[in-house]
Amino acid sequence: PPAHSHSDWIGPPDKHSNLRPIIFHVPPEESPLERRLREARQEAQACNQRFWARHNRAFHQEKEEFIYSRLKAKGLEMRDETGQKATLNAEEMADFYKDFLSKNFSKHMQYNRDWYKHNFTITFLMGQVALARALRWLRWRKKNVE
Repeated sequence: PPAHSHSDWIGPPDKHSNLRPIIFHVPPEESPLERRLREARQEAQACNQRFWARHNRAFHQEKEEFIYSRLKAKGLEMRDETGQKATLNAEEMADFYKDFLSKNFSKHMQYNRDWYKHNFTITFLMGQVALARALRWLRWRKKNVE
């Protein structure tokens, strides 16, 4: 982002995780508490990017393997006679989705626990930053009124 920017910048979705990356604004006079908050947000973003990139990669690979195995069992190829990619019907794909979610249930539960921890930390730090800013404003106002 340009130096005069005072906002976070949000980019286009990542091709692996489908999450939009954020470039966080760093104020010139960032306090240690504000830095901790920004770093906590950056760490949460990095964890989300890693998890969803791995998850989506596994999902697409397992989906392709599932489709290939089902088509092979039916005696079909991955492409039909017109060159189009062969597909399975919704009921067959529902079997894959159910199995994939069941197989990855514990990973999703761990991700949710970590997500809640990150968000609790971020929310707590946001409260501390808001309180520090309010106190700083009140001190500034009191000093300028006198």
